[in-house]
Amino acid sequence: MAFRCQRDSYAREPDDHGTINDISVLRVTRRGAQADHFTQTPLAPGTKVQVRVDWERRFDHMQQHSGQHLITAVADQLFGWKTTSWELGRVRSVIELDSPSVTAEQVVAIEQSVNEKIRARLPVNVRELSLDDPEVEQVRGRGLPDDHVGPVRVVTIESVDANMCCGTHVSNLSDLQVIKILGIEKGKKNKTNLAFLAGNRVLKWMERSHGSEKALTTLLKCGAEDHVEAVKKLQNSTKLLQKNNLNLLRDLAVHVAHSLRNSPDWGGVVTLHRKEGDSEFMNIIANEIGSEETLLFLTVGDEKGAGLFLLAGPTEAVETLGPRVAEVLEGKGAGKKGRFQGKATRMSRRAEVQALLQDYISTQSAEE
Repeated sequence: MAFRCQRDSYAREPDDHGTINDISVLRVTRRGAQADHFTQTPLAPGTKVQVRVDWERRFDHMQQHSGQHLITAVADQLFGWKTTSWELGRVRSVIELDSPSVTAEQVVAIEQSVNEKIRARLPVNVRELSLDDPEVEQVRGRGLPDDHVGPVRVVTIESVDANMCCGTHVSNLSDLQVIKILGIEKGKKNKTNLAFLAGNRVLKWMERSHGSEKALTTLLKCGAEDHVEAVKKLQNSTKLLQKNNLNLLRDLAVHVAHSLRNSPDWGGVVTLHRKEGDSEFMNIIANEIGSEETLLFLTVGDEKGAGLFLLAGPTEAVETLGPRVAEVLEGKGAGKKGRFQGKATRMSRRAEVQALLQDYISTQSAEE
């Protein structure tokens, strides 16, 4: 069995993987009529070899590629939409349709039609035509590569489609098992992207979905049919709790500000750290205090890890000290009008910042 080469200009299919004499084949590319194999270790020229293709990967590509041909043909037959490109992805495949919009009803119609043809067990045949054969002009295709040599390969789905293609395909549509269209997305240049799965990928997707459904049933303590409503209720409850928490945090910030202002230790450098809080919490405290004579250093977050900081006080002092505080805390920040705030990665160095601020105050006092 030969290895399938890396994708070319008209078959968006990845290359085969496998082994040559038990040496892993990492990649296969096409150079004209020649296939270049990239192996994990070199092979001596003239060596007799045994080639093994990764069949699971190959068959997956066959299912997705034949599935693309089928969807492309049906979309054209039902609605006149041409396929302008497609991509065989690792998880899902995407077909770009030359249409600005596709409705949910049209998606259902395409999906029903392709699965009817799969159940009809239509044969898929491969023929090779000479380049000067008149039939070549009647076959659907995106053109041949500039370095193409030899006959033209045509893949035909009986009574459905004939298409120039050098990719790998199933021999009968029944080998596709089933096609599931996952949905549509807005594409580039007034086009629509259609995502789909074929064959074993549908089974794997169903297995993952069923696993998620079982987990949600356990967590939400309700049947699958009630999952959406249960999540909506949780979201509403969470929003209400967040709103109440924010109001409490604001009230706490005002209380903390007044406590700091009335503390016997007020003046010079005032510091405060809380594990819970955010930038708004710190700014409310700074607003309530409103002093331009004291350096106020506030932090929230993990005591030894990451968090937020705010330095407030005399404009000149904050402009001088703000960047140095960010440097000590190994963070970044910005400031204006007597405030400098930002994110820190080393809250464990807060004591160093306090010492820095105290030294600044002491120096300023000595100069006065």
